[in-house]
Amino acid sequence: MDMTASLSTISEQPLFQLLKTEAKKFLTEHAVELGLSVQDCRQACEIALDFQMWGKGTIEDVWPEEKNQTAPTKVRKQRIMTLLRSNWEAYKKSDNQYPADCNTAKISAASKPRAIEKSSLGLGRCPVASPRTLCCNLQTLDAVDNCGYGCSYCSIQSFFDGKQISFDKGFADKLKNLELDAEKIYHIGTGQSSDSLMWGNSHGVLDAVIDFAWANPNVILELKTKSANVSHLLRADAPKNIICTWSLNTPTLIHYEEHGTASLDKRLDAARKVADAGYLVGFHFHPIVHYDQWQQDYGLVVERLSTLFKPEEVALVSLGTLTYIKSVIREIRKRAIPTQILKMPMVDTNGKQSYPDEIKLSLFSHVYNSFPESWKNDVFFYLCMENHSLWKPVFGYEYASNSEFETAMKNAYLGKINPRL
Repeated sequence: MDMTASLSTISEQPLFQLLKTEAKKFLTEHAVELGLSVQDCRQACEIALDFQMWGKGTIEDVWPEEKNQTAPTKVRKQRIMTLLRSNWEAYKKSDNQYPADCNTAKISAASKPRAIEKSSLGLGRCPVASPRTLCCNLQTLDAVDNCGYGCSYCSIQSFFDGKQISFDKGFADKLKNLELDAEKIYHIGTGQSSDSLMWGNSHGVLDAVIDFAWANPNVILELKTKSANVSHLLRADAPKNIICTWSLNTPTLIHYEEHGTASLDKRLDAARKVADAGYLVGFHFHPIVHYDQWQQDYGLVVERLSTLFKPEEVALVSLGTLTYIKSVIREIRKRAIPTQILKMPMVDTNGKQSYPDEIKLSLFSHVYNSFPESWKNDVFFYLCMENHSLWKPVFGYEYASNSEFETAMKNAYLGKINPRL
Protein backbone atom coordinates (compact mmCIF):
# COMPACT_ATOMS: atom_id res chain seq x y z
CA MET A 1 0.00 0.00 0.00
CA ASP A 2 1.50 3.38 -0.98
CA MET A 3 1.84 6.35 1.36
CA THR A 4 -1.14 8.27 -0.04
CA ALA A 5 -3.42 5.25 0.23
CA SER A 6 -2.40 4.59 3.84
CA LEU A 7 -3.01 8.22 4.77
CA SER A 8 -6.45 8.06 3.21
CA THR A 9 -7.26 4.72 4.88
CA ILE A 10 -6.56 5.93 8.41
CA SER A 11 -8.21 9.34 8.01
CA GLU A 12 -11.40 7.82 6.62
CA GLN A 13 -12.00 5.65 9.66
CA PRO A 14 -15.12 7.01 11.49
CA LEU A 15 -13.52 6.63 14.93
CA PHE A 16 -10.38 8.48 13.79
CA GLN A 17 -12.33 11.76 13.83
CA LEU A 18 -13.16 11.25 17.53
CA LEU A 19 -9.53 10.99 18.60
CA LYS A 20 -7.48 13.77 20.16
CA THR A 21 -4.91 15.53 17.99
CA GLU A 22 -1.92 13.70 19.48
CA ALA A 23 -3.44 10.28 18.83
CA LYS A 24 -4.40 11.24 15.28
CA LYS A 25 -0.86 12.36 14.55
CA PHE A 26 0.69 9.23 16.07
CA LEU A 27 -1.58 6.83 14.17
CA THR A 28 -1.21 8.71 10.91
CA GLU A 29 2.58 8.49 11.06
CA HIS A 30 2.56 4.76 11.79
CA ALA A 31 -0.18 3.94 9.31
CA VAL A 32 1.83 5.58 6.55
CA GLU A 33 5.15 4.07 7.63
CA LEU A 34 3.82 0.51 7.95
CA GLY A 35 1.22 0.62 5.19
CA LEU A 36 -1.60 -0.45 7.55
CA SER A 37 -4.58 -2.13 5.92
CA VAL A 38 -8.19 -1.01 6.35
CA GLN A 39 -8.69 -3.66 9.02
CA ASP A 40 -5.47 -2.67 10.81
CA CYS A 41 -6.47 1.00 10.76
CA ARG A 42 -9.96 0.24 12.06
CA GLN A 43 -8.62 -1.79 14.98
CA ALA A 44 -5.89 0.71 15.80
CA CYS A 45 -8.52 3.48 15.95
CA GLU A 46 -10.72 1.35 18.20
CA ILE A 47 -7.83 0.71 20.58
CA ALA A 48 -6.78 4.36 20.58
CA LEU A 49 -10.34 5.51 21.30
CA ASP A 50 -10.76 2.93 24.07
CA PHE A 51 -7.71 4.29 25.90
CA GLN A 52 -8.96 7.83 25.37
CA MET A 53 -12.38 6.97 26.85
CA TRP A 54 -10.86 5.00 29.73
CA GLY A 55 -8.67 7.94 30.72
CA LYS A 56 -5.81 5.51 31.26
CA GLY A 57 -2.79 5.98 29.03
CA THR A 58 -2.79 6.46 25.26
CA ILE A 59 -2.26 4.41 22.12
CA GLU A 60 1.36 5.55 22.22
CA ASP A 61 1.81 3.99 25.69
CA VAL A 62 0.83 0.51 24.48
CA TRP A 63 2.35 0.66 20.99
CA PRO A 64 4.97 -2.12 20.83
CA GLU A 65 8.63 -1.25 20.70
CA GLU A 66 10.35 -2.31 17.52
CA LYS A 67 13.33 -4.53 18.26
CA ASN A 68 14.20 -5.22 14.66
CA GLN A 69 13.61 -2.25 12.39
CA THR A 70 15.55 -3.90 9.57
CA ALA A 71 12.91 -6.60 9.10
CA PRO A 72 10.61 -6.31 6.05
CA THR A 73 7.77 -3.84 6.54
CA LYS A 74 5.14 -6.58 6.24
CA VAL A 75 6.80 -8.59 9.03
CA ARG A 76 7.11 -5.51 11.23
CA LYS A 77 3.45 -4.63 10.67
CA GLN A 78 2.21 -8.10 11.57
CA ARG A 79 4.32 -8.20 14.70
CA ILE A 80 3.26 -4.74 15.84
CA MET A 81 -0.47 -5.33 15.30
CA THR A 82 -0.32 -8.71 17.07
CA LEU A 83 1.46 -7.23 20.08
CA LEU A 84 -0.81 -4.17 20.09
CA ARG A 85 -3.90 -6.36 20.30
CA SER A 86 -2.23 -8.45 23.01
CA ASN A 87 -1.36 -5.34 25.07
CA TRP A 88 -4.92 -4.05 24.69
CA GLU A 89 -6.46 -7.36 25.79
CA ALA A 90 -4.10 -7.61 28.77
CA TYR A 91 -5.02 -4.11 29.87
CA LYS A 92 -8.74 -4.94 29.74
CA LYS A 93 -8.14 -7.80 32.17
CA SER A 94 -6.76 -5.46 34.84
CA ASP A 95 -9.20 -4.09 37.42
CA ASN A 96 -11.02 -0.89 36.50
CA GLN A 97 -10.14 1.96 38.84
CA TYR A 98 -12.24 5.09 39.23
CA PRO A 99 -10.56 8.27 40.50
CA ALA A 100 -11.53 9.59 43.92
CA ASP A 101 -12.35 13.09 42.64
CA CYS A 102 -15.89 14.03 41.64
CA ASN A 103 -15.14 16.30 38.71
CA THR A 104 -16.29 14.00 35.94
CA ALA A 105 -18.40 15.84 33.38
CA LYS A 106 -22.02 14.73 33.26
CA ILE A 107 -23.33 13.51 29.94
CA SER A 108 -26.79 14.40 28.68
CA ALA A 109 -28.53 11.89 26.43
CA ALA A 110 -31.85 13.56 25.69
CA SER A 111 -33.07 16.28 23.42
CA LYS A 112 -36.39 17.99 24.10
CA PRO A 113 -39.21 15.38 24.03
CA ARG A 114 -41.77 15.49 21.26
CA ALA A 115 -45.22 14.00 20.73
CA ILE A 116 -45.84 12.04 17.54
CA GLU A 117 -48.54 9.86 16.04
CA LYS A 118 -47.53 6.19 16.10
CA SER A 119 -49.27 3.64 13.95
CA SER A 120 -49.46 0.94 16.61
CA LEU A 121 -49.00 0.21 20.29
CA GLY A 122 -45.48 -0.95 21.07
CA LEU A 123 -46.27 -4.16 22.97
CA GLY A 124 -44.03 -7.17 22.42
CA ARG A 125 -41.28 -9.41 23.73
CA CYS A 126 -38.36 -8.07 25.72
CA PRO A 127 -35.97 -6.69 23.04
CA VAL A 128 -32.95 -8.44 24.54
CA ALA A 129 -34.58 -11.85 24.92
CA SER A 130 -32.58 -14.72 23.47
CA PRO A 131 -33.23 -18.45 23.13
CA ARG A 132 -29.69 -19.01 24.38
CA THR A 133 -30.41 -17.55 27.83
CA LEU A 134 -33.02 -18.27 30.48
CA CYS A 135 -35.73 -15.63 29.98
CA CYS A 136 -38.76 -14.70 32.10
CA ASN A 137 -40.84 -13.96 28.96
CA LEU A 138 -41.52 -10.39 30.06
CA GLN A 139 -43.70 -8.43 27.67
CA THR A 140 -42.59 -4.86 27.11
CA LEU A 141 -44.76 -1.81 26.60
CA ASP A 142 -43.15 1.14 24.81
CA ALA A 143 -44.75 4.00 26.75
CA VAL A 144 -41.92 6.31 25.64
CA ASP A 145 -39.28 5.85 22.94
CA ASN A 146 -35.68 6.43 24.06
CA CYS A 147 -34.24 7.29 27.45
CA GLY A 148 -33.42 10.74 28.78
CA TYR A 149 -30.51 9.59 30.91
CA GLY A 150 -26.93 9.31 29.71
CA CYS A 151 -25.74 5.99 31.13
CA SER A 152 -22.51 5.11 29.39
CA TYR A 153 -23.39 1.43 29.02
CA CYS A 154 -26.91 2.03 27.68
CA SER A 155 -28.15 -0.17 24.86
CA ILE A 156 -31.54 1.58 24.54
CA GLN A 157 -30.01 4.47 22.63
CA SER A 158 -28.80 2.10 19.92
CA PHE A 159 -32.41 1.03 19.25
CA PHE A 160 -33.51 4.55 18.28
CA ASP A 161 -32.37 7.35 16.00
CA GLY A 162 -30.19 9.81 17.86
CA LYS A 163 -31.19 11.44 21.15
CA GLN A 164 -34.79 12.20 20.27
CA ILE A 165 -37.38 11.30 22.94
CA SER A 166 -40.82 10.49 21.54
CA PHE A 167 -44.24 10.22 23.16
CA ASP A 168 -47.19 8.71 21.29
CA LYS A 169 -50.12 11.13 21.10
CA GLY A 170 -52.53 8.20 20.92
CA PHE A 171 -50.87 6.07 23.61
CA ALA A 172 -53.76 6.25 26.12
CA ASP A 173 -56.41 5.38 23.52
CA LYS A 174 -54.37 2.50 22.12
CA LEU A 175 -53.88 1.13 25.62
CA LYS A 176 -57.61 1.37 26.40
CA ASN A 177 -58.43 -0.53 23.23
CA LEU A 178 -55.95 -3.32 23.89
CA GLU A 179 -57.80 -6.62 24.32
CA LEU A 180 -56.27 -9.11 26.72
CA ASP A 181 -57.29 -12.61 27.71
CA ALA A 182 -59.04 -12.20 31.07
CA GLU A 183 -58.07 -15.76 32.05
CA LYS A 184 -54.35 -15.19 31.55
CA ILE A 185 -51.82 -13.53 33.85
CA TYR A 186 -49.61 -11.00 32.09
CA HIS A 187 -46.28 -9.55 33.25
CA ILE A 188 -45.69 -6.30 31.38
CA GLY A 189 -42.87 -3.80 31.90
CA THR A 190 -42.49 -0.24 30.62
CA GLY A 191 -38.80 0.24 31.42
CA GLN A 192 -37.17 -1.42 28.43
CA SER A 193 -37.41 1.37 25.84
CA SER A 194 -37.17 4.25 28.31
CA ASP A 195 -37.18 4.97 32.04
CA SER A 196 -40.64 4.30 33.47
CA LEU A 197 -40.84 7.18 35.96
CA MET A 198 -38.35 9.90 35.00
CA TRP A 199 -41.00 11.62 32.85
CA GLY A 200 -43.69 11.56 35.55
CA ASN A 201 -47.05 12.13 33.89
CA SER A 202 -45.69 14.02 30.88
CA HIS A 203 -48.13 13.70 27.96
CA GLY A 204 -50.42 11.73 30.29
CA VAL A 205 -48.26 8.62 29.99
CA LEU A 206 -48.36 7.63 33.67
CA ASP A 207 -52.11 8.15 33.98
CA ALA A 208 -52.54 5.93 30.92
CA VAL A 209 -50.61 3.00 32.42
CA ILE A 210 -52.32 3.45 35.80
CA ASP A 211 -55.74 3.33 34.15
CA PHE A 212 -54.59 0.25 32.22
CA ALA A 213 -53.56 -1.47 35.46
CA TRP A 214 -56.92 -0.67 37.06
CA ALA A 215 -58.81 -2.02 34.04
CA ASN A 216 -56.72 -5.21 33.91
CA PRO A 217 -56.20 -6.72 37.37
CA ASN A 218 -54.74 -9.81 35.68
CA VAL A 219 -51.73 -7.71 34.61
CA ILE A 220 -48.62 -7.43 36.76
CA LEU A 221 -47.35 -4.04 35.59
CA GLU A 222 -43.70 -3.32 36.37
CA LEU A 223 -42.39 0.24 36.31
CA LYS A 224 -38.58 0.19 36.19
CA THR A 225 -36.59 3.34 36.94
CA LYS A 226 -33.36 5.03 37.97
CA SER A 227 -35.23 8.15 39.04
CA ALA A 228 -36.78 9.41 42.27
CA ASN A 229 -39.81 10.84 40.49
CA VAL A 230 -42.63 9.06 42.34
CA SER A 231 -44.84 12.02 43.32
CA HIS A 232 -47.49 11.57 40.62
CA LEU A 233 -47.66 7.84 41.17
CA LEU A 234 -48.34 8.37 44.89
CA ARG A 235 -50.97 11.06 44.21
CA ALA A 236 -52.76 9.09 41.53
CA ASP A 237 -54.21 6.26 43.63
CA ALA A 238 -52.61 3.59 41.48
CA PRO A 239 -53.68 -0.05 41.90
CA LYS A 240 -51.56 -2.54 43.82
CA ASN A 241 -50.89 -4.74 40.78
CA ILE A 242 -48.23 -2.16 39.88
CA ILE A 243 -44.72 -3.04 41.08
CA CYS A 244 -42.15 -0.24 41.14
CA THR A 245 -38.61 -1.44 40.65
CA TRP A 246 -35.31 0.41 40.83
CA SER A 247 -32.08 -0.30 39.03
CA LEU A 248 -29.39 0.00 41.68
CA ASN A 249 -25.66 0.42 41.49
CA THR A 250 -22.84 1.55 43.72
CA PRO A 251 -22.35 5.30 44.28
CA THR A 252 -19.10 5.05 42.28
CA LEU A 253 -20.80 3.52 39.24
CA ILE A 254 -23.76 5.91 39.48
CA HIS A 255 -21.42 8.89 39.55
CA TYR A 256 -19.10 7.85 36.75
CA GLU A 257 -21.31 5.76 34.46
CA GLU A 258 -25.01 6.59 35.09
CA HIS A 259 -25.14 10.24 34.06
CA GLY A 260 -28.23 12.24 34.97
CA THR A 261 -29.80 9.53 37.11
CA ALA A 262 -30.88 9.92 40.73
CA SER A 263 -28.27 9.16 43.38
CA LEU A 264 -28.45 5.91 45.31
CA ASP A 265 -29.79 7.80 48.35
CA LYS A 266 -32.59 9.36 46.31
CA ARG A 267 -33.52 6.08 44.63
CA LEU A 268 -33.75 4.28 47.96
CA ASP A 269 -35.70 7.15 49.53
CA ALA A 270 -38.18 7.09 46.63
CA ALA A 271 -38.55 3.31 46.94
CA ARG A 272 -39.17 3.69 50.67
CA LYS A 273 -41.99 6.18 49.98
CA VAL A 274 -43.59 3.80 47.49
CA ALA A 275 -43.35 0.86 49.91
CA ASP A 276 -44.81 3.00 52.70
CA ALA A 277 -47.78 3.70 50.42
CA GLY A 278 -48.49 -0.03 50.27
CA TYR A 279 -46.97 -0.93 46.90
CA LEU A 280 -44.56 -3.74 46.23
CA VAL A 281 -41.08 -2.68 45.22
CA GLY A 282 -38.22 -4.51 43.55
CA PHE A 283 -34.55 -3.98 42.79
CA HIS A 284 -32.34 -4.76 39.80
CA PHE A 285 -28.59 -5.06 40.33
CA HIS A 286 -28.01 -4.65 36.64
CA PRO A 287 -25.37 -4.11 35.46
CA ILE A 288 -23.04 -5.33 38.17
CA VAL A 289 -19.64 -4.05 37.06
CA HIS A 290 -16.25 -5.47 37.99
CA TYR A 291 -13.84 -2.83 39.32
CA ASP A 292 -11.24 -2.65 42.08
CA GLN A 293 -13.69 -1.91 44.94
CA TRP A 294 -16.69 -3.83 43.63
CA GLN A 295 -17.00 -6.41 46.43
CA GLN A 296 -16.98 -3.86 49.24
CA ASP A 297 -19.20 -1.37 47.42
CA TYR A 298 -21.91 -3.81 46.30
CA GLY A 299 -21.88 -5.38 49.76
CA LEU A 300 -22.63 -1.97 51.28
CA VAL A 301 -25.53 -1.40 48.86
CA VAL A 302 -27.04 -4.77 49.85
CA GLU A 303 -26.55 -3.93 53.53
CA ARG A 304 -28.42 -0.63 53.12
CA LEU A 305 -31.18 -2.30 51.13
CA SER A 306 -31.77 -5.09 53.63
CA THR A 307 -31.81 -2.54 56.47
CA LEU A 308 -34.30 -0.18 54.82
CA PHE A 309 -36.76 -2.79 53.55
CA LYS A 310 -38.44 -5.88 54.92
CA PRO A 311 -38.46 -8.89 52.57
CA GLU A 312 -42.28 -8.94 52.55
CA GLU A 313 -42.22 -5.48 50.94
CA VAL A 314 -39.98 -6.64 48.09
CA ALA A 315 -41.20 -8.67 45.12
CA LEU A 316 -37.90 -9.27 43.34
CA VAL A 317 -34.17 -8.83 43.14
CA SER A 318 -32.53 -9.45 39.77
CA LEU A 319 -28.84 -9.81 39.02
CA GLY A 320 -27.21 -9.12 35.68
CA THR A 321 -24.13 -7.62 34.12
CA LEU A 322 -22.78 -6.02 30.96
CA THR A 323 -23.84 -7.96 27.87
CA TYR A 324 -23.52 -6.52 24.38
CA ILE A 325 -24.19 -7.22 20.78
CA LYS A 326 -21.47 -5.79 18.54
CA SER A 327 -23.64 -2.96 17.22
CA VAL A 328 -24.10 -1.61 20.75
CA ILE A 329 -20.34 -1.68 21.35
CA ARG A 330 -19.94 0.38 18.18
CA GLU A 331 -22.52 2.89 19.43
CA ILE A 332 -20.79 3.22 22.81
CA ARG A 333 -17.50 4.01 21.06
CA LYS A 334 -19.19 6.54 18.77
CA ARG A 335 -20.29 8.53 21.82
CA ALA A 336 -16.59 8.85 22.77
CA ILE A 337 -17.46 9.91 26.33
CA PRO A 338 -15.22 9.25 29.35
CA THR A 339 -16.12 5.73 30.52
CA GLN A 340 -14.42 2.51 31.59
CA ILE A 341 -17.36 0.30 30.62
CA LEU A 342 -15.61 -1.29 27.63
CA LYS A 343 -12.48 -1.89 29.69
CA MET A 344 -13.48 -5.47 30.42
CA PRO A 345 -12.34 -8.88 29.23
CA MET A 346 -14.95 -9.76 26.59
CA VAL A 347 -15.73 -13.27 25.44
CA ASP A 348 -18.49 -14.68 23.30
CA THR A 349 -21.35 -15.57 25.64
CA ASN A 350 -24.48 -16.97 24.05
CA GLY A 351 -23.84 -14.99 20.88
CA LYS A 352 -23.07 -11.74 22.71
CA GLN A 353 -20.02 -10.12 24.28
CA SER A 354 -19.74 -10.27 28.05
CA TYR A 355 -17.53 -11.20 30.99
CA PRO A 356 -16.19 -14.76 31.16
CA ASP A 357 -18.37 -17.06 33.25
CA GLU A 358 -15.88 -17.21 36.12
CA ILE A 359 -16.17 -13.43 36.60
CA LYS A 360 -19.95 -13.55 36.30
CA LEU A 361 -20.13 -16.31 38.89
CA SER A 362 -18.02 -14.24 41.26
CA LEU A 363 -20.14 -11.10 40.74
CA PHE A 364 -23.52 -12.77 41.10
CA SER A 365 -22.58 -15.04 44.00
CA HIS A 366 -21.09 -12.22 46.04
CA VAL A 367 -24.15 -9.98 45.70
CA TYR A 368 -26.62 -12.81 46.34
CA ASN A 369 -24.70 -14.13 49.35
CA SER A 370 -24.58 -10.63 50.84
CA PHE A 371 -28.36 -10.78 51.42
CA PRO A 372 -29.79 -12.11 54.70
CA GLU A 373 -31.39 -15.55 54.65
CA SER A 374 -34.80 -13.95 55.27
CA TRP A 375 -34.55 -12.26 51.86
CA LYS A 376 -33.43 -15.42 50.11
CA ASN A 377 -36.45 -17.24 51.55
CA ASP A 378 -39.10 -14.60 50.80
CA VAL A 379 -37.94 -12.56 47.76
CA PHE A 380 -37.85 -13.80 44.17
CA PHE A 381 -34.22 -13.70 43.01
CA TYR A 382 -33.30 -14.29 39.39
CA LEU A 383 -30.58 -13.82 36.78
CA CYS A 384 -31.44 -11.58 33.86
CA MET A 385 -30.28 -12.63 30.36
CA GLU A 386 -27.86 -15.27 31.61
CA ASN A 387 -27.16 -18.86 30.66
CA HIS A 388 -28.94 -21.70 32.46
CA SER A 389 -25.61 -23.02 33.71
CA LEU A 390 -25.06 -20.10 36.10
CA TRP A 391 -28.29 -20.46 38.06
CA LYS A 392 -27.53 -23.46 40.25
CA PRO A 393 -23.99 -22.37 41.21
CA VAL A 394 -25.38 -18.96 42.27
CA PHE A 395 -28.78 -19.79 43.80
CA GLY A 396 -28.68 -23.53 44.40
CA TYR A 397 -31.64 -24.05 42.07
CA GLU A 398 -32.50 -23.68 38.40
CA TYR A 399 -35.46 -23.76 36.02
CA ALA A 400 -35.76 -26.28 33.23
CA SER A 401 -37.33 -23.86 30.75
CA ASN A 402 -38.40 -20.28 30.14
CA SER A 403 -41.99 -21.33 30.78
CA GLU A 404 -41.16 -22.78 34.18
CA PHE A 405 -39.18 -19.63 35.06
CA GLU A 406 -42.06 -17.39 33.94
CA THR A 407 -44.64 -19.34 35.96
CA ALA A 408 -42.51 -19.30 39.12
CA MET A 409 -41.96 -15.54 38.80
CA LYS A 410 -45.64 -14.72 38.27
CA ASN A 411 -46.73 -16.95 41.15
CA ALA A 412 -44.21 -15.33 43.48
CA TYR A 413 -45.37 -11.84 42.53
CA LEU A 414 -49.06 -12.69 42.80
CA GLY A 415 -48.47 -14.22 46.21
CA LYS A 416 -47.52 -10.75 47.43
CA ILE A 417 -49.87 -8.69 45.25
CA ASN A 418 -53.16 -10.48 46.00
CA PRO A 419 -53.21 -9.73 49.77
CA ARG A 420 -52.84 -6.03 48.90
CA LEU A 421 -55.77 -5.82 46.48
